[in-house]
Amino acid sequence: MLNHMGTFIIRIVLGITFILHGYMKFSGGIGQTAGFFESLGIPGFMAYAVAVIELVGGILVLIGLGTRVVSVLMAIVMLGAIFTVGLKKGFIGGFELDTALLAMALSLVFTGAGMYSAEGALKKKHHD
Repeated sequence: MLNHMGTFIIRIVLGITFILHGYMKFSGGIGQTAGFFESLGIPGFMAYAVAVIELVGGILVLIGLGTRVVSVLMAIVMLGAIFTVGLKKGFIGGFELDTALLAMALSLVFTGAGMYSAEGALKKKHHD
């Protein structure tokens, strides 16, 4: 039961973090984010994909629906952030947050959403 609580906490923190980052990309003007991506040599349209993964994926992880698949996408986004921006800045002040978020996403890939989630409720309902 306690291991489910740990998964729940990771899911909530990761979901909220990704929601806020995705929201910031859209509210701050996705064009600015696209321009930043292009300055790194990444096609600007990828900014839209990343923002959607962050915002919609964050919501899905927060409620615990499609957690494993969404967490894989989040892990890919974090790897991209680490290798395109973070490594140049070093660990502290660079990619330590991205590494923590990557570890959280990978944890959810392996554990799934856990008992305290939409997926857990659906499983319980299916077994009853």
